[in-house]
Amino acid sequence: MSNSSVSATTAGLVAAGAFAAGSLATAAFYKKKLDKKPSFPATDGTKGSPPPIAYPTYNYSEDPKGSFLKVCEMLIDEIATELPTRYDLPPKETKWIKDMLEYNVKGGKMNRGLMVVEAGVAILKGRGTTISNDEYCQLAVLGWAIEWLQAWLLVADDIMDSSVTRRSQPCWYKKLEQIWYIAINDAVTIDAFIFKMMKRHFKNHPNFVQLVDLMSETTLQTELGQLSDTLCDVLELSDLTPARWELIVTYKTSFYSFYLSVAFAMTFCQIDSKPAYDAARDILVTMGVYFQAQDDYLDCYATPEQLGKVGTDIADKKCGWLFTKAYHELANAEQKALLDEHYGKCKVDSPEEKKIKQLYTDLGLPELYANYEQASYDKIMNMKNSERGEVLAEAGVPWEAFELFLRKVYKRSM
Repeated sequence: MSNSSVSATTAGLVAAGAFAAGSLATAAFYKKKLDKKPSFPATDGTKGSPPPIAYPTYNYSEDPKGSFLKVCEMLIDEIATELPTRYDLPPKETKWIKDMLEYNVKGGKMNRGLMVVEAGVAILKGRGTTISNDEYCQLAVLGWAIEWLQAWLLVADDIMDSSVTRRSQPCWYKKLEQIWYIAINDAVTIDAFIFKMMKRHFKNHPNFVQLVDLMSETTLQTELGQLSDTLCDVLELSDLTPARWELIVTYKTSFYSFYLSVAFAMTFCQIDSKPAYDAARDILVTMGVYFQAQDDYLDCYATPEQLGKVGTDIADKKCGWLFTKAYHELANAEQKALLDEHYGKCKVDSPEEKKIKQLYTDLGLPELYANYEQASYDKIMNMKNSERGEVLAEAGVPWEAFELFLRKVYKRSM
């Protein structure tokens, strides 16, 4: 071998060794990055760390609602403890926040939040996994993230709709009387707390970014639906069509009230199959559209005691299921004239509102709704044995998660 060949060989070995050494160094660098717990230097500040998380005992089998409520108490206490120490909040403001949260985030049926726990349990048990107390509580935290989303949306919605009662008590802005406008700040503060609680409880979770992205995307979808709903105030009645109703309820209701609960559980359980999420979305959006038709029906026909609030859809000119069916599909010219004259222009419990309710009955809307409800139930249940059901089963998402949700809302009267 010539000297030049030896030199070339030596150079190659040196180069290969250097490359290998560089690759090992690079691999070591990234391993260190991956092994390192996430940090947030831009927002950690200098006020010290929050106290460690102390989850309550979660008795899922014997007291699911009581255990769920204990997690809410924990979340409120965490916030009330942290605000004075890390945010310099004075005692009066801290008490305001705590009282405001107690008033607004509790008191509902909690179906959205409880469903996160039930869906997560169904997925984990389907894997044969023993569920720890921390996992029950973490699923409940995600459930409360949805309940708090619901809470701030309702605080804002009640102001925009001039509502009077909510969950059988005065709306928050009504309770504040002359300082009602503080409720606007309270609504967006609850929203901010959602992301605070998610960071505290899931920053070390492998799917933390996906959980935050899911909440952020769902909030945007809901607000876009709220915009389409609110703009009905300045539209003509002829613009309030069945197609517009379905657009509104898909975005304003279905994503956050149905899809988010199961998608949260799937993301927590680290399911990464996009087809599975697509299948779940199709099923749950269909469920949400049915639920909102049901809600529109109850707004007209349920009593305030059953509903937990005073129905205002007629007075508020809502693009509702009953109205769109009546105006665009069933009413004759004389009946449409009655709606043109009074819909959205009358007061609650006025003679004009009663005339519209009677018109709905005369047009056979209660019977039409009963048929729609049954058809919606059958359509959703038939998805179990469809391609969507197969995709979900392959991803480890049992049908039980969807049927549990449907049973909570099917033929409800409140």
